[in-house]
Amino acid sequence: MPLLQFIPAAAFLLSLAASAQADDVGVREIDVAAPKRERQLAVTVWYPAKAGGEPVLVGDNRIFEGSPASKNAPLREGRYPLVVLSHGSGGRVEAMSWLAAELAAAGFIVAGPNHPGTTSGDSTPANTPKLWERTADLSALIDTFTRDPQWSAAIDPGRIAVLGFSLGGSTAMEISGARASLEAYAGYCDSYGKWDCAWFVGGRGYVDDTPVDVDKLDLRTVDKARFEQSNRDPRIKGAVLVDPGLAQAYVEDSLKAIAIPMHFINLGSKETIPLAVASEPLAALTPKGSYATVAGADHFSFLPICKDGAAELLKSFGEVDPICEPTERPRVEIHADIAKLAREALQKSLADR
Repeated sequence: MPLLQFIPAAAFLLSLAASAQADDVGVREIDVAAPKRERQLAVTVWYPAKAGGEPVLVGDNRIFEGSPASKNAPLREGRYPLVVLSHGSGGRVEAMSWLAAELAAAGFIVAGPNHPGTTSGDSTPANTPKLWERTADLSALIDTFTRDPQWSAAIDPGRIAVLGFSLGGSTAMEISGARASLEAYAGYCDSYGKWDCAWFVGGRGYVDDTPVDVDKLDLRTVDKARFEQSNRDPRIKGAVLVDPGLAQAYVEDSLKAIAIPMHFINLGSKETIPLAVASEPLAALTPKGSYATVAGADHFSFLPICKDGAAELLKSFGEVDPICEPTERPRVEIHADIAKLAREALQKSLADR
């Protein structure tokens, strides 16, 4: 029996709405100068658009379904809030297109980089804890979008927020003002040994899209001063944090000092949320924190919808994470819940100030 027959009507209507919104959402790929990097950042931008442009599926590949948008469509006149995105470890910002397009259709300009050193095909354990580089990437984006005449007239500089997933959630935490303790993180990994902790000692990385053997990373060799420094950008006025990493390492006093709204989303139930990303205690410590869970999901539910046969293909590549394994609910429904939570949180945080 066709799978479509099992998709609830609401989810089917959502897919029709996504197709319809392609004409309303523009997408561009740009390069952004990053003074603290030795290269420019590859950045994807989603925005409210007028008719025109080339229909594309952003992020479409052998594993994942892409999201519809109009490439290089004209920017619709107006002044919009800016949301900067940060992808997870080993991910790509294009894989966040399903959410970015929803936000652009709701009236946000959304932009995110592929973070060098922690992006798909360019990712090593040694680069993963360098959150100061990732936050600098996002600050460089904000510089460009608030100063470049091509964008600045359309950006409201008083309404800028950040949205991050997993390691991108850690990035969003730090650019919002959270600081992490290196010893707390290393001590946590001494006993936990899963998720990011397993990555650090796995002896494997990716360079030029090729698996490479690398030294195991002793977290205590990471630059302590940089790891523990403040990376706050005061231009950030709100944050959405989906399964943020380093959850056990943040300094309580730094969380208590965060004055902006912090909206935490965990994927799954209390019994299934990994310790690595458990966020309810973080929300309780931030003065304007809120917390929500998305039932029937797991950490990988944030990734795009998988194509038929994707799970088997990933296994043939040697992938051990259940990236495309089914969960209690279809991923399209989970995405709808996440998008609603994120959109409402951002609208509330960035209401006309």
